[in-house]
Amino acid sequence: MTRDIKYLLAYTGPISVIIGLYFQGLFFYSTVIYAYIMIPVLELFINNQRDDDNFNESEKESRLKNKFFDLMLYFNLPLTFGVLAWGFSIISFNSLETYEVVGLTISLGIVLSSNGINVAHELGHRNNTIEKTLSKLLLIPSLYMHFYIEHNFGHHKNVATKEDPATAKKNQSLYSFWITSVIGQYINAWKIQLKLLKQNNSSFFSFKNDMLFYTLFQLLYLLMLYNFFGIFTLFIAVLVAIISFLLLETINYIEHYGLLRKKINGRYEKVQTIHSWNSNHFVGRIVLYELTRHSDHHYRTSKKYQILENKKESPQLPFGYPTSMLISMIPPLWYRLMNPRLV
Repeated sequence: MTRDIKYLLAYTGPISVIIGLYFQGLFFYSTVIYAYIMIPVLELFINNQRDDDNFNESEKESRLKNKFFDLMLYFNLPLTFGVLAWGFSIISFNSLETYEVVGLTISLGIVLSSNGINVAHELGHRNNTIEKTLSKLLLIPSLYMHFYIEHNFGHHKNVATKEDPATAKKNQSLYSFWITSVIGQYINAWKIQLKLLKQNNSSFFSFKNDMLFYTLFQLLYLLMLYNFFGIFTLFIAVLVAIISFLLLETINYIEHYGLLRKKINGRYEKVQTIHSWNSNHFVGRIVLYELTRHSDHHYRTSKKYQILENKKESPQLPFGYPTSMLISMIPPLWYRLMNPRLV
C-alpha cells in the first residue's frame, strides 16, 4: 500500500492551481511551470524504463480489490469542479491584470485536461453506471462529452487505421491534426449515435439520443456560468475548455503518431501492443494515472489503470508525455525524432 501513495502525485496539478489562486500574480503560472518544465526535468534524472512495476497475478487481484485506486479517481470530480469554480469567481469578481488572466486560463485548461478529461477517460471504460456517469460529468466543463461515445465505440475500434481521426498520420503536423481530429471525432460521434438509434428503432428526439442530451447539458453549463459570473468569465470558460481538449488531442497525437495496422484479407489485424506508443517515464505515468502505458490500455481496454503494464515489445516514446507534447509543437523537430522510429 505504501508504494501506491505515489498516486497522490496526480493531485499536484490541481494543487499548483490552488497555489496560484491563493497567491495570484505570477503564481498563476505555477501549473504551466510544473507541468512543462519541472516534470520534464525530473524525468531526465529518474530511471524511467524499468519494467519491475509490472505485477504478478496475485498482486493484480489484490490491486483490483483495493478501493483506494477508485477513490483516487472519484475525488477528482469535486476537486476539478471546485478549482474551476474558484478560478472563475476570481476572474469575475477581482480586477486581475491581463497576464494574470492568461496564466490562470492556461493553468485551468491544463488541470481540466489532466484531472478532468483524463480521469473521465479512465472511468468511461468501467462497466458500471455510477462510474460512467462520473465520466460524463467530468467531460462537461471541457465541452467534450461526445468523446465518451466516439472514444469507446469509435477510437478503440478503429485505432491505428486511416478511419480513425484520433490517429495522426506520418508527417501530419500537430496543428493539422487538431483540426482533423476535433472535427472528425465530433462527426463520428454523431454517426455512431444515429446508428445506435436506428438499431434500436428510436427517433432522433428519443431519450436514447445521448448526443442530444450531451449538447443540452453543455449549453446549460455555459448558461449557468453566464448567470453566475457574466459574459467575460463565460468567454474564459470556453477558452479553458478549448485548451483542455487541445491538450487531449496533443496526447492523442503523440500516442498514435504514424502507427498503422495491416490489412489482411480485407480486414485490419487485431489491435496489439505495437499499435500505440508507450511511455514508462515515471512522473508522467503517475500524474496521469498510467495513461502513458497506452499500448497495454489499447490491448486490453477493460484493464484498470493500477494494473496496466509496461510492454517491452511496444514502441517507446523517447521522452515522457510533457516533453513529447512540447516537441510535437515544432513539427520538423518532431518528424526528425519520431519518423526514424516508425517501422
